[in-house]
Amino acid sequence: MNLDFSGRVAIVTGAGGGLGKQHALALARRGAKVLVNDLGGAVDGSGASVSAAQAVVDEIRAAGGEALANGASVTDFDAVQAMVQQAMDAWGRVDILVNNAGILRDKTFAKMDMADFRTVIEVHLMGAANCTKAVWSVMQARQYGRVLMTTSSSGLYGNFGQSNYSAAKLAQVGLMQTLALEGAKFNIRVNALAPTAATRMTANLMPEAVLAALKPEAVVPAMLVLVGEDAPTRTILCAGAGSVEAAHITLTQGAWIGIEGDAPERLAAQLAQVLDRTDDMVPGGGMEQSQFEIERAKHMLGQD
Repeated sequence: MNLDFSGRVAIVTGAGGGLGKQHALALARRGAKVLVNDLGGAVDGSGASVSAAQAVVDEIRAAGGEALANGASVTDFDAVQAMVQQAMDAWGRVDILVNNAGILRDKTFAKMDMADFRTVIEVHLMGAANCTKAVWSVMQARQYGRVLMTTSSSGLYGNFGQSNYSAAKLAQVGLMQTLALEGAKFNIRVNALAPTAATRMTANLMPEAVLAALKPEAVVPAMLVLVGEDAPTRTILCAGAGSVEAAHITLTQGAWIGIEGDAPERLAAQLAQVLDRTDDMVPGGGMEQSQFEIERAKHMLGQD
């Protein structure tokens, strides 16, 4: 697998610190020109300053790399378009987008203000959509693109007190699934990474001893593979503390219950079979699930 990024141009959002900074530094070390985006706000998204992004740019340049700083909010589509144009004006291309920007506004759902729910969705989901939309036509025209969504175990499996964050992070997986299908003919590969790392966003969520083992640098290898020239597509990798796993949204073999009036009772009686994960599968797309159900119905009704 080719993990040399010489000549490539990458945009990394939320790259003023934590995971994003490590992503930007790693790409630059391997030859990429990097536009370092960071709003420079607090963990909850308040405030703004380009100083964090500029500090990372200075570090890349000091090591002999090429980088530019950008302080756009990923929620502002006009500003995001200008960010992409900044990269295009400087380097004439954008090959890689790492959607990493995010905020936290954690509370139990019962206590959560819906404005905080919406804001987290806006940053994580719409931010990723805005940035991807802004580079999509550029990547289509060049017949090359690598897009990475930053999902989370909270989105994949849930986490107490993070209903807004969890919803946004799983929504990014859905966006990835469809964009990977739509981008395939343009050689645009779209993947998702669920990191476990000690950053300022996780500082209050885990004990100090655990945080010490979760260096952000440990997530970087998975990022590099998912945006490399030989990257897979429609892949979800989970990474942290030196370990990497793949997550899948699977479909069980299920059961045919028909559509007669007693279908609810039949489902209740066969629920254990429906939930049984023996021989579960990963559909290639939503239509594959539908076709599976249609073919089973035809067979059960003697129409095949």
